[in-house]
Amino acid sequence: MKIEFTKMHGCGNDYVYINSANVQIAQGEKPELVRKLSDRHFGIGGDGVIFIHPLGKKELRAIPGIHKDMRRQPDERQGGNAEETADFEMEMYNADGSRAEMCGNGIRCVAKYVYDKGLTEEKSIRIVSCGKVKYLDLTIEDGKAVSVKVNMGAPVLRAEEVPVLSEQEEAIAEKIEVEGKEYEMTCVSMGNPHAVVFLKEWEDLDGFAIEETGPYFENHRRFPKRTNTEFVKVIDRHTVQMRVWERGTGETLACGTGACATAVACVLNGLTEEEITVKLLGGELRVRWDRKENTVYMTGPAAVVFEGTAELDL
Repeated sequence: MKIEFTKMHGCGNDYVYINSANVQIAQGEKPELVRKLSDRHFGIGGDGVIFIHPLGKKELRAIPGIHKDMRRQPDERQGGNAEETADFEMEMYNADGSRAEMCGNGIRCVAKYVYDKGLTEEKSIRIVSCGKVKYLDLTIEDGKAVSVKVNMGAPVLRAEEVPVLSEQEEAIAEKIEVEGKEYEMTCVSMGNPHAVVFLKEWEDLDGFAIEETGPYFENHRRFPKRTNTEFVKVIDRHTVQMRVWERGTGETLACGTGACATAVACVLNGLTEEEITVKLLGGELRVRWDRKENTVYMTGPAAVVFEGTAELDL
């Protein structure tokens, strides 16, 4: 099978992107395909694979998880109406072949892909992933999308909805024991589960043993669907540094939903203002939790690495 692909990244969080209009792959074959393409030695290499599906209104209504209450409300600025849902679907997989709900860096790259490839001329678009619609505004330079602002929606804090096993309604600064060491975590869902852990002033984030600790958090019994874990060092009221262990992938250079969860956790713990810069291994993201709207906004870059054709046996 020959598969046309585009390798893209947002702050170093890299995925292989495939336009479903160009190739038909059976659902049952996708996990194996994802594992092969994601392999950094024998494949293209990436944190996973994202399939892009252009949508028509009839197709939208056939997607499991799309319900009337998720449809976009009229928005004069965007020119939307209550019957619209999304323009494109993002079908995302982790490097291990498992399905993922959302990726903030990945969805920005999807927006850049569809604009740069001429699949849309709109600078404000809607993308659905696992039944949840996100709204994106593109910054264009010389006919190309260079930066994307994403309305990531409201953070989910109820423990049972994150999900995380907790005796509290919300797991904020809650203690957890991992391999004999006690940590404090704040759990947030941004469409996928996150456990945010703040390091102490004297702890060094650069030297933190994330490869040893991350897997134990990911597979801890308190996370029914496993979890992404952010290890965070607060620099000042407007800036934090973050490393992330992603569920199904391992440490990545960036995580958009993780940066959003971190911003929410910072505010909940009184550590920063509502808008912060999140410094990641692969770059920086700007995140704002508008508490009045209860909406998280994330802005960051999206870039193409290379394009090509992969020939695989499935």
